[in-house]
Amino acid sequence: MTIAPAPQVPPHCPNPLCKFHDDNAGWRWVRDGFFDRLATPHRIQRFRCRHCRRRFSSQTFHVTYWLHRPALLLPVFHGLIACSGLRQLARIFRASPQTILLHANRLGRHCLLFHERTRPRGLITEPLALDSFISFEYSQFYPTAYHLLVGADSHFSYGFTVSELRRSGRMTAAQKRTRARLEAKYGRPSPRAVEHDVAELLRNALPEPQVIVLRTDEHTDYPRAIRRCDHLRVTHQTVSSRAARTTRNPLFAINLLDLLIRHSGANHKRETIAYSKRRQMAAYRLWVFLVWRNWCKWFSEITRESTPAMRAGLTDRRLEPAEILRRRLFVTHAALPPNWEQHYWGRVPTRLIPNARSHQALYAV
Repeated sequence: MTIAPAPQVPPHCPNPLCKFHDDNAGWRWVRDGFFDRLATPHRIQRFRCRHCRRRFSSQTFHVTYWLHRPALLLPVFHGLIACSGLRQLARIFRASPQTILLHANRLGRHCLLFHERTRPRGLITEPLALDSFISFEYSQFYPTAYHLLVGADSHFSYGFTVSELRRSGRMTAAQKRTRARLEAKYGRPSPRAVEHDVAELLRNALPEPQVIVLRTDEHTDYPRAIRRCDHLRVTHQTVSSRAARTTRNPLFAINLLDLLIRHSGANHKRETIAYSKRRQMAAYRLWVFLVWRNWCKWFSEITRESTPAMRAGLTDRRLEPAEILRRRLFVTHAALPPNWEQHYWGRVPTRLIPNARSHQALYAV
């Protein structure tokens, strides 16, 4: 399946400063010629808003807007959730790794907006499972924790936040000296990062006051994070992390998600050279995976009866990735929580890359 062509009738003015950006009632526009390009379709219709005078084209409303190789977007989507590294995809598609990275970042931003647009609103009736998935950025001296919230019955992923951690566990004397040298130069992560970011996740996914059942392991930061969310009444159930990870485990939904993340993402394998150099890029890639898991992947590959989104009552059918990428989503139409807004604009910091590039494109947002 290929991505649908761009709409020939503009749905709204793309200018965020125009009053017809959010509501097209009474909006007037005119056709304003064509332009030619190398990619198909080769001839693109131009338009002009009669109110703000902004010029745009039918391609403005397509998810491949401003991409020089738009045909790569859907194959890169499939490659990212098929445990492929960026350089492997670059060799397959005869592109530069930077081209694949830019496509992956575009997909991550789009999937974040898709998740925000389609996630459940209102009261959550099913029990929730929360856990922290451990990986690393740049080197193993900089571990990271991805805090994930999942419906215990539907297996629908409600989102995630990410924290940088201090390296711990068994280390040689040389590794301890290296850690001390790096911390002296770049600083130490906050000891309350997990508590703060888990609370942010609960506020992002559950913004309304409500009563929930939350299942976690015995991590000591989770109760403190729950107390930070004073708008929630939480029945907190804990399960030992040493309990067998079977379908009878109350944390089965989150344990299965952790397994699928490692299985589907080359950057999260236990031993890999495809690890993420920045938490920001890992976050983009994880948003792609979560949307695919929620809307495209069968809950059971044997019975193929439903997806997590279907089990959560959000849709009555499984979506194809091409349907998720059918139309461009505008960040100006989404009220992203502050933490996820940082994800979108590429502002998640990495200590060893102090001047890392963020997303600053004026039109291709």
